[in-house]
Amino acid sequence: MDAEDIDPGLVELATALFDAARTGAADTLAAYLDAGVPANLTNDRGDTLLMLAAYHGHLAAVTTLLDHGADPDRANDRGQTPAAGAVFKGENEIVRALLDAGADPDAGTPSARESARMFGRSELLELFDRG
Repeated sequence: MDAEDIDPGLVELATALFDAARTGAADTLAAYLDAGVPANLTNDRGDTLLMLAAYHGHLAAVTTLLDHGADPDRANDRGQTPAAGAVFKGENEIVRALLDAGADPDAGTPSARESARMFGRSELLELFDRG
């Protein structure tokens, strides 16, 4: 499918969904997910809704996405996972939520564990070692 064949309404909807993930609009995300939007929807860089919500520090949106089946280990086009993004941003509660949902701290490049080492986040390294 060529870019000119894509329905502009779908592009507008996808843009709104990615904005909802970035801003933490958990209720909006839940409504669309309940209506059938895929929980692992990705943008042109391979970022999922979960990646954006995690990176921007929105725990309620992260939880909503995970509850709707979002893959906690789905990497973007650069190999980054939501857990690594959350470690980078210092979002410890989001890291815990991702781990509780089955995220692998060694997935991705760099992994969440490698990111925690890079940024001296010893409390997260301890958490990874316990899991």
